[in-house]
Amino acid sequence: MNDTLITHYIGGQAVARPGARTAEVFNPARGEACARVALADAGDVDAAVAAAAAAFPEWAATPPLARARVLLNYLQLCRAHADEFAALVTREHGKTFADARGEVARGIEVVEFAVGIPQLLKGEFSDQVARGIDAWSMRQPLGVVAGITPFNFPVMVPMWMFPVAIACGNTFVLKPSERDPSASLLHARLLKQAGLPDGVFNVVQGDKAAVDALLDHPHVEAISFVGSTPIAETIYARGSANGKRVQALGGAKNHMVVMPDADMDMAVDALIGAAYGSAGERCMAISVAVAVGEAGERLVAALAERTAALKIGDGMQEGAEMGPVITRAAKERIERLIGQGVEQGATLVVDGRGHQVAGCENGFFVGGTLFDHVQPHMTIYQEEIFGPVLCVVRLPDVGSAVQLINANEYGNGVAIFTRDGGVAREFVRKIEVGMVGVNVPLPVPMAFNSFGGWKRSLFGDHHAYGPEGVRFYTRHKAVMQRWPDSASAGPEFAFPQMT
Repeated sequence: MNDTLITHYIGGQAVARPGARTAEVFNPARGEACARVALADAGDVDAAVAAAAAAFPEWAATPPLARARVLLNYLQLCRAHADEFAALVTREHGKTFADARGEVARGIEVVEFAVGIPQLLKGEFSDQVARGIDAWSMRQPLGVVAGITPFNFPVMVPMWMFPVAIACGNTFVLKPSERDPSASLLHARLLKQAGLPDGVFNVVQGDKAAVDALLDHPHVEAISFVGSTPIAETIYARGSANGKRVQALGGAKNHMVVMPDADMDMAVDALIGAAYGSAGERCMAISVAVAVGEAGERLVAALAERTAALKIGDGMQEGAEMGPVITRAAKERIERLIGQGVEQGATLVVDGRGHQVAGCENGFFVGGTLFDHVQPHMTIYQEEIFGPVLCVVRLPDVGSAVQLINANEYGNGVAIFTRDGGVAREFVRKIEVGMVGVNVPLPVPMAFNSFGGWKRSLFGDHHAYGPEGVRFYTRHKAVMQRWPDSASAGPEFAFPQMT
């Protein structure tokens, strides 16, 4: 085992207390520990928040253009180190190197958006709202804000948060997943190299103890979270009860509707990538294909052939299409759910249990798995499997598909594949889901839009990044101004009227 220790980053310095708790970090393709990570306690979190609080007044007073120039330097460094980020992701998460590079690119897009912060923070001005009175609005930073991020996108999801928060004038404490923590320290190193003052960006590695300390800390003004729905709901409730602003993005059960008139080759390509990319460990993965009418037979036959032929291996292997899942526990859970699908009567078309990769026999691999004739009462339909398992549900018409999807507790992403513009338009209008694709399997908004689902896929009033991110990380202030130009007319006791 590599004895590398992955530390915290507080006040511009790597920090690790002797004798503190640690946990193993695994290379999931090998099934072997590759490092250890420090686990923060409440004292470590307090030190990080204190460093952020000390840095806040000066950083908030820094002109937005100067903050943008630091982020522009960071943007250029991110581009130069993109492959280094991707290699860290592949080593500790397991996704293919090509997929990891895509993750890094999508994170960089948010930095590109945040560089425009001088324009994004502009308020509104109203001249002469009453005699001699002008009014305007402004947006100001909150203070110390924190991000709690998941294992499945260790580069991109933190970049949904801290570039926008920092651009708005806040200081930031990141609590990344302890399963793949190394990318967080590369962010820290590049931000310092870009000229970010010490204390503006801090990292506390850790587990539930660190999360609880952030949720309860009186000087943390806001919490951003991405993870499973049960944890998102808990974080939203606890953070809100402590007076914090919270955006908590939860789980998903994303459907893709395939109409009989769809381009079947296009639909199958989309499903294979969206269901099995990153071993299904995406909150925007398609886990349910809804085959409408006569589309079912053609769709399942094509999916079966392609699923069985997936190239699975170490993510650094040339030509690999899918890597391992994150942990042995995740592999066991996914395989248990596959077994439950069989027991409950779904047709197992391709079985990914017990998959072995030559040279990686101890790796946490699950093969691509395909179920047909899945029913809504089945566990594999109801639970977010978060693995390479695709369920096919057959329905007679698009109305039944809309009804099925709208009845689901999640509302993160959805797609429809069709050549009929009228069907697509009605689907988009009637579906109760936050992000919708028409012949697009993963409708992840660009950085200048905002990301977020409906129903139990999001807790809070704000979606992530984009304009919604700017609103989340700032407070609106309304100002009215009048200058004396004559003697006072005396006190006014009636509620003021604008005349």
